[in-house]
Amino acid sequence: MKTKAAIRGLPVYQPGKPLEEVKRELGLSQVIKLASNENPFGSSKNVWNALLEERESLALYPEGQAPALRSELAAHLGVAEERLIFGNGSDEIIQMIARTFLEPESESVMADITFPRYETQVRIEGSRPVAVPLINGVHDLEAMADAVNERTRIVWLCNPNNPTGTYFSESELRRFLNRVPEHVLVVVDEAYYEYVTAEDYPDTLALAKTDPRLIVLRTFSKIYGLAAFRIGYAVAHPSIVTELDRVREPFNANRLAQRAALAALRDQDFVQHCRDANRQGLKEIEIQLDRWGLSWFPSQSNFLMLDTGRSSDEVFQCLLKRGIIVRSGSALGYPTHIRVTVGRPEQNRQFLEGLAACLDKPGFIA
Repeated sequence: MKTKAAIRGLPVYQPGKPLEEVKRELGLSQVIKLASNENPFGSSKNVWNALLEERESLALYPEGQAPALRSELAAHLGVAEERLIFGNGSDEIIQMIARTFLEPESESVMADITFPRYETQVRIEGSRPVAVPLINGVHDLEAMADAVNERTRIVWLCNPNNPTGTYFSESELRRFLNRVPEHVLVVVDEAYYEYVTAEDYPDTLALAKTDPRLIVLRTFSKIYGLAAFRIGYAVAHPSIVTELDRVREPFNANRLAQRAALAALRDQDFVQHCRDANRQGLKEIEIQLDRWGLSWFPSQSNFLMLDTGRSSDEVFQCLLKRGIIVRSGSALGYPTHIRVTVGRPEQNRQFLEGLAACLDKPGFIA
């Protein structure tokens, strides 16, 4: 059978190596996974009790518009309900945006090293991705604006950027928006928004209220710890939401995911705890890397991209044998870097001890 031309040779997304697989392959009983930017503290304890309340409703389809979650999330964000749309993870919303607005001969602008699903969905629609190099791991918004032309339909911005963890400020985003023509949508993917502590980080929701070109993506997979449920959302102008709804699959946000997200949203104390613990973990890792003379990209996320000074694949394998799963930078555009998720304190110590052994560095000093 002949596939359509747009997907021929398209790479298959490679997630972080599963914990269970590593245990089987290496015969290890204890493995820590610091590869997929999951929340090491899990999710709010409220989630399980909320799920138990749904056990008699498993035979029923969910409400497609997620009205209970929509109402409470809108109040939490301070936006109108008609500005929200939910997806099977924000990945699905990226797919919905591409399917709705892209067609052959159109173009999309994105960073050269960023979340790969933008390029994948652009290519599937027969559109042309235009990749603009990062500068020191950060989006070059001036060069991205220069790359926009009459064929451009969407600009994809990942803030903080995955895999570098870097961010651009509100003033930089405003200057960029002032340069982008009216026919171009600007998608700002804020999957790690709740981890951000930078004071000059953009208030994209406020900007979206006055700029109908702006679509903001967020997720319950990261700080809320609901990656297994696959639920994310977009905030956009109601007219954009209406168009996205045309391609949204029925019941795409399942009943359990909606209920779990609602319970997680109500526990902002848990969110604050995770944010604080993440910032402390980042600081401790950075201090040790400084002692070893290793460099990294300043991160506003729950992961750190660091330069090992040698083959990232070799370092990845060395850590793997010690039961520590990270992401090799070779597949992410940085052949000597690794990306490590900030874990619980004991996991961070285990990672640093393993890294010291793999790089022949002095022992980790707690």
